[in-house]
Parts: sequence; structure tokens; C-alpha cells
Amino acid sequence: MNIKTLLNNPEGRRLEFKSELPTTADLAKTIVAFANDAGGELYIGVNDNPREIVGVAEEELLTTEEKISNIIYDCCYPAILPEISFLMDEDKHLIKVSVYRGSTPPYYLKDKGKLQGTYIRRQSIIPQWKVVRAMRETKLLHLFSND
Repeated sequence: MNIKTLLNNPEGRRLEFKSELPTTADLAKTIVAFANDAGGELYIGVNDNPREIVGVAEEELLTTEEKISNIIYDCCYPAILPEISFLMDEDKHLIKVSVYRGSTPPYYLKDKGKLQGTYIRRQSIIPQWKVVRAMRETKLLHLFSND
């Protein structure tokens, strides 16, 4: 899929756009949520409203890639190994972070622990404890438990 076609897709469960590198906390939550669900792609260098490519400065590409890798290594557990690549469209550089569905869930933020730091992604990032609470309230949890 080319970049122009991709820009026509809405953000959602497996796709997110950011004009610049998100904060450490936001990036880590997004990565954990992708790994806990079906995986996903984060594109850095794309403005959301209006949806347009703003790019990442060429001289910042390698340092931004290193920051992304370090944030994921330092903040996420178990280890998540994303694929980070550089794209170019009309002389503007983008960073694509591909996260695959993890094989050892749950993935969570190290500093918050498993209970408070596990996130899943639906239309937005949701802490897993909120999902569990909602499922208990609607009596759906028993459908997914081993009891």
C-alpha cells in the first residue's frame, strides 16, 4: 500500500499517525497496546488533522529511531521487538514502527506493573483493568476465563 492510500485510512486498532515522536509514556502505551492485540503500525511524520505528511527532518531520523528503540526496551515488558523503517514521500521522511502481535502476553509498562500497566487497543488505548471491570459488570468475563 502506498503512503497516499494509507493516509486515507482512519486511525484505529492497528494504525496510528503522529506528527512527531510521542512522549515516552504515550509511545510505550501504544507499543504495548499493539503487542497485546493484533499488532499495528505507527507512522511518525504525519499530521492527523488535517491529515498530511509533515515529515521528520533527515538529520533526526537515526536519533529518533534510537530513541524509539530505547523507550521500548526501557519501558515495555516482556521484550517487544518492533520493525522500524524509514519511508520517503515527496522529499519528506517518515518513520514507520511496525509492532507484531506478541507471543508472550500480557505486555505491560515496567514502571506500572502488570495490573496497571497492561493496555489493549480498540479505537483508542484502554487500560486492561478498565476492560476487565467492564466485562465483570456486564457478566462477560466468565466467557473468557478458564474457570
